[in-house]
Amino acid sequence: MAVKQSPLHELVVSRVLHLNAMVYGAVTGLFMGVAVFIATIWLVIKGGEVVGPHLGLLGQYFFGYEVTLWGSFVGLAYGFLFGFFGGYLAASIYNWILGRGENQPPGSQNSL
Repeated sequence: MAVKQSPLHELVVSRVLHLNAMVYGAVTGLFMGVAVFIATIWLVIKGGEVVGPHLGLLGQYFFGYEVTLWGSFVGLAYGFLFGFFGGYLAASIYNWILGRGENQPPGSQNSL
C-alpha cells in the first residue's frame, strides 16, 4: 500500500534544489582563482619594500606561487583547481544527502 504524501511534503520535495556539481565546481573555482589573482596583482601594483608577506605564504601550499606578476597566474590556476574540487565535492555531498531523504516515508528520520 502506497503512503499518501501530504501536500506540504510534496511541495518541499519539488522545490528542493539539486545542484549541478560540475557547474558549482566551475563557479567556485573561478571565484577562488580570480580572488587569488586580484589579491596578488593588487599587492604587485601597490609595491613597497616587502610585498605581501602573508599572501606569499600560499607558496607553501601552491608550488611555484609567489607575489609577482607570474605568481598571480600560478595562483589563478591553483585557485581554480582547488576551488573546482572543493565546490564539486560540496555539491556532490549535498546531492547525496538530499537523495537519501527523498526515499524516506514521512515521519521517518535519517541516521547519519
